[in-house]
Amino acid sequence: MLKAQEMMALFNLAIEDYHIKDHVDQEMKNPFPMDSLQEMLYQKNWIDTVQWHLEDIIRDPAIKPQKALEIKRRIDASNQDRTDMVEQIDDAILSLYTDVQVQSFARLNTESPGWAIDRLSILALKIFHMNVEAQREDVTPELLAKNQHKLSVLKVQEEDLCTAIDQLLDDLATGKRIAKVYRQMKMYNDPELNPVLYQNK
Repeated sequence: MLKAQEMMALFNLAIEDYHIKDHVDQEMKNPFPMDSLQEMLYQKNWIDTVQWHLEDIIRDPAIKPQKALEIKRRIDASNQDRTDMVEQIDDAILSLYTDVQVQSFARLNTESPGWAIDRLSILALKIFHMNVEAQREDVTPELLAKNQHKLSVLKVQEEDLCTAIDQLLDDLATGKRIAKVYRQMKMYNDPELNPVLYQNK
């Protein structure tokens, strides 16, 4: 099983690969074997990275309404892809622990490993972009200091989250904690559950 810092390294690789061209329509070239956990993690972060930049684009004050609608639809689709990838990652990780004897004192975890890893992927993006802001030369010393402080806090958060993920995975492996995957059952983009969609069939 990968350690959280190894996952972080995969996320950083995906972020660096994206920023070679830095374009939301570029093709992803995943370097890892199909259906491996590494391949899933790289793809997960690529989805997050593209969405990060779509979120930037849609906040352009000069964006035209039709373009904004197009980007909003892409963000909605990306959110579904993100959720699907988290569940794939959960399935892959939890399948490793199906034969583990659960301890009588085991506690149910509040989130699955996949959703904790999702937070780590987003954190990798925050650190990458805050690092850019912490090196700008076109801002006041006060803003630069503020950005550098934020970056230092994010680095502490990275260390803490990596530790927590490793502890969770270790506890799952030894039966000290229980994690369940509840399928997200998103309603807003389901034509059978969103009234706006099913009433307009």
